[in-house]
Amino acid sequence: MERAATPRFETVDLLRGLSILAVVLLHCWVRFLVNGVAVGTGLPRWLSHLLLRNGGNGVTIFFAISGFLIMLTSIRRFGGLRHMRARLFYRIRFARIAPLLLLILVVLSLLHWASLYWQAFDSWHVKKAVGLPRALFSALTFHLNWLEAKTGYLPANWDVMWSLSVEEMFYLFFPLVCVAFVGERSPLRRVGWPLLFLLAGAMLVLGPWARSVWITTDIGQEKSYLGGMNAIAMGCLAALLCDRLSRVAAIGRGWFYAAEIVGWVLIAWMATWPRWTWLHGASRFLARTDLDDTVLPLGVCLVMVATVLRGSRGGGWLTAPVRWFGRHSYEVYLTHEFLVLLGVMAYLRWHGARPGMWTVVITLLTAPLGWAVARWFSEPMNRLLRGALPPTKATTR
Repeated sequence: MERAATPRFETVDLLRGLSILAVVLLHCWVRFLVNGVAVGTGLPRWLSHLLLRNGGNGVTIFFAISGFLIMLTSIRRFGGLRHMRARLFYRIRFARIAPLLLLILVVLSLLHWASLYWQAFDSWHVKKAVGLPRALFSALTFHLNWLEAKTGYLPANWDVMWSLSVEEMFYLFFPLVCVAFVGERSPLRRVGWPLLFLLAGAMLVLGPWARSVWITTDIGQEKSYLGGMNAIAMGCLAALLCDRLSRVAAIGRGWFYAAEIVGWVLIAWMATWPRWTWLHGASRFLARTDLDDTVLPLGVCLVMVATVLRGSRGGGWLTAPVRWFGRHSYEVYLTHEFLVLLGVMAYLRWHGARPGMWTVVITLLTAPLGWAVARWFSEPMNRLLRGALPPTKATTR
């Protein structure tokens, strides 16, 4: 079996854990809200915003992490991007993503055919003209985000797949770009690196422009390819910087601590704005230009680069539960809406406690479901499909 190209980065797991919890809490808040139930009314406004309104920021963080990890593990697995092996890259990504995605699509199809699925979400004004075949096709061809921008939101368990469409498009083109620009046999290899940086820079510029100017619909701005690629490109550049700095011995650890502090401050700002009165001017500018989704991944990248280079342990036992969610974020992300919707329907029927308590219980229950799916399905399927991978630069040293 191939050994991992990189060890686990616990602070990255922490960021992922915070992100998936933010997504689950947002979806609980939204599902209650559309049924006329307010969650978090007894909390201070800033705390309610922090806990219940950061799911979109959580997805942005996922994008930045994805770009960072894919770039860094590719460099270490293949011994550099010039040695990229596209077929092996696709095999590894397919083994991780496809089994659970296909399982979820099968479950949703069965629920649809049993007349249990669409009927449960009439309150969401689902455009039934989309139909099950069209929804399946969009999920399997990485354009469910585009479909929603054209037709409106799909039901909850379909809707979460929009971010997979953005990431999967990145996975599709990333190895091809590496081979074409900097590959050993590429005719562009002498100018490949400037072209690669130019492409990443274009993604950084076009992301805010697409979200604030080019795309005019709310769903399109939220779920566009360019909007997500902005954070992914920043993660990729951060990984390149991390790899380069890891070869420089003269950098003091104090610089890494300073960068990490700045990163966490930026993350905290984006998680709580526009609640900070003295920053209302800056917040209005960020909202108008949609640069908040650039500032946030910048903070995330500073934290990742700094903690990876100094070998941070991610907080030990204090953050262990959150890091657990981070390690199982894919399973929790694709399965949590089942529990959210069941929990909201149960509350509407029995009203057994305050909706805030129901939100906490639902969020906690996503853990055993995610663990069971990972333990008995996605991880075994990942190992089976990866098999005995051929040696790479990282495993033959």
